[in-house]
Amino acid sequence: MLMAGGVMDPSRAPVAFGRRAVPQLFEELQQPDADRRLRALNSLCDLMHDPERIQQTVRAGFLQQLKVLLEDEDPSVRTTTCELLLMLSCKYTASEALLSSSLLPPLSRLLDDSSSSCRRSVHRVMKQLSVWTSGASALLPLVPKLMLKLNEEEDEEVLVLLLSTVSCCSREDVLPALASDGVSLLGQKLSHPSPNIRREAAAAMMTLSVCEDGRQQVCEQALLPVLVGLLQEDDIEIQIHAAGVIMYAVVITPGKQQCLDLDAIPVLLDLVSKEKEEEDRRRVLVMYSLRVLTALAEAPEGRRLLLEQLPLLVARSGAAEEDENIRRAAQTAVSVITWTP
Repeated sequence: MLMAGGVMDPSRAPVAFGRRAVPQLFEELQQPDADRRLRALNSLCDLMHDPERIQQTVRAGFLQQLKVLLEDEDPSVRTTTCELLLMLSCKYTASEALLSSSLLPPLSRLLDDSSSSCRRSVHRVMKQLSVWTSGASALLPLVPKLMLKLNEEEDEEVLVLLLSTVSCCSREDVLPALASDGVSLLGQKLSHPSPNIRREAAAAMMTLSVCEDGRQQVCEQALLPVLVGLLQEDDIEIQIHAAGVIMYAVVITPGKQQCLDLDAIPVLLDLVSKEKEEEDRRRVLVMYSLRVLTALAEAPEGRRLLLEQLPLLVARSGAAEEDENIRRAAQTAVSVITWTP
């Protein structure tokens, strides 16, 4: 029996009452008429706002039926199927079912789809899957392909999704991105006109910089001048991620020397000396900046320059109202700066 009520939306298929709704719509997906399949998909997307409907879809094994729709000749059907998968992937149990199904290979092939809207929808699904640890691990084999896409795509939303997906996957394993010329490709995006892309590129670069090979490449490819420049942006997230990359780079000697040559200390001290704010993200930026300054103080030139600025750091290390983590980081900086053999 179909739901009664007002005028039927022509873009939607009629929906049966109760628990019959989901099975009935999946039956419609097997119809030869592309318009009927599309209307059924639209109605399913509406239903997937209800967690119980998602559970019903997963438990009944309906996900496998979507594989053929990812290969449908109609781009609207392919795109809307991806939109349905996006809604499902927002729930952990459904994302696990998706990953354990046979849907990932045909989904990944749609990265090269002729329809830009379909490609965009695929990237949204992959970004959402990468949020989950299991999803990020499952997508690692695709990282080399995703890195290549950074040079091919011009759509800002897609580039942001790409960078975010690579970042999430690289938290599980940096090697696929590093082996795909990741530092160079991400480095090119650090100077992109869009702040959204600069922000995501800096975040991904920070992830790659966790390992020594990533740090070495950041230094070898002369990216520190760009990163020091990003510290002076208005966007707090861009500043944080740039400071994070620098924080890892100065662990090694070339990173220290390049930052000193770039006269980065005044820029970092300016960030540390900003009026104390309660925002969590601002505290993270101050923490990263203090750690960079501490590392630079390990070099004689850095120690000499920072001794002249000691009152500022002492003030941040002793203020009773100061955040405890910042106070400790400032105390460590003061200790390294004032160390004598």
